[in-house]
Amino acid sequence: MGVNSNRVEDHPYHETTIRIPTEAAMPPLEIHRVCLPPKQTTLQKLRRRLADIFFPDNPLHRFKNQTWFTKLLLGLQFFFPIFQWAPEYNIKLLKSDIISGLTIASLAIPQGISYAKLASLPPIVGLYSSFVPPLIYSVLGSSRHLAVGPVSIASLVMGSMLSEAVSSTEDPILYLKLAFTATCFAGLFQASLGILRLGFIIDFLSKATLVGFMAGASVIVILQQLKGLLGIVHFTTKMQFYSVVSSVITHRGEWSWQTIVMGFCFLVFLFTTRHIGKTKPKLFWVAAAAPLTSVIISTLLVFLLHSKAPRISVIGHLPKGLNPPSSNMLYFGGPHLALAIKTGIITGILSLTV
Repeated sequence: MGVNSNRVEDHPYHETTIRIPTEAAMPPLEIHRVCLPPKQTTLQKLRRRLADIFFPDNPLHRFKNQTWFTKLLLGLQFFFPIFQWAPEYNIKLLKSDIISGLTIASLAIPQGISYAKLASLPPIVGLYSSFVPPLIYSVLGSSRHLAVGPVSIASLVMGSMLSEAVSSTEDPILYLKLAFTATCFAGLFQASLGILRLGFIIDFLSKATLVGFMAGASVIVILQQLKGLLGIVHFTTKMQFYSVVSSVITHRGEWSWQTIVMGFCFLVFLFTTRHIGKTKPKLFWVAAAAPLTSVIISTLLVFLLHSKAPRISVIGHLPKGLNPPSSNMLYFGGPHLALAIKTGIITGILSLTV
């Protein structure tokens, strides 16, 4: 039988040495002299702060130490971005753009007409506002994801504000002049924001405010669509909920069951195709082509059944060819100029927030 010994003497002894570096072994400390920033005057500080606010991307740094030809080319690319991406354009991109263009056009045509009706303007104005701004933006625009064109709530507000002073049915020429002038001032207002680099102001808008505004605008636009969905001819120009509901009930004698049936059928068709596009991504083209398909089918139905169902409301006659320039329609003198300026600024702000 073996005996285990637990005495200290029986265990091997390992010596451990801890070396503490002395002051002589430590590396010498290096002292670096830090210079104070140059003293700036109040004007220099103000200029620097303004430059950080309005020109955070320093757009002129690319022009430094460049030849005059390079500066000219960079300047053209800065003001006309088409010179930047056009040299790299190819057939593959063209095919994709044709498909996306047809898809957007199928939605822009009925959308432009409906927005014109919201503003109590002729439908031809809505068609021009659907394709002219994208043509200009293709040359001057720098974003691939920005939608350019009329906005529903801005169209509705413009129609409501102008109708308080001028009737679109009693004096359509003056109403059209005020609408063109308000649009001109809205464009000048938005262009001035871009030139002065004031786009950062939009960043300070509260998200809750924007969500509430969009929800309220959606409700107002939906209520205004009851006029066309029910076939009502005489409808209120006000946007209040009570006024719209009261107008719908008061003019219930103008309801057209043919218009109601056709409207709800195509509404169900659009929702169904949208659901198909979401559940089956490979069939995305079904939802994309649904608006244009609705326009074509509804046009054929009205053309074939208008004699048997005369109460179906239609857009009416659209003038052929290109409209003449409307610069002579601008209203820069008269008692309604202040209204046109106010309407333009308000609609310009609304277009930025949507």
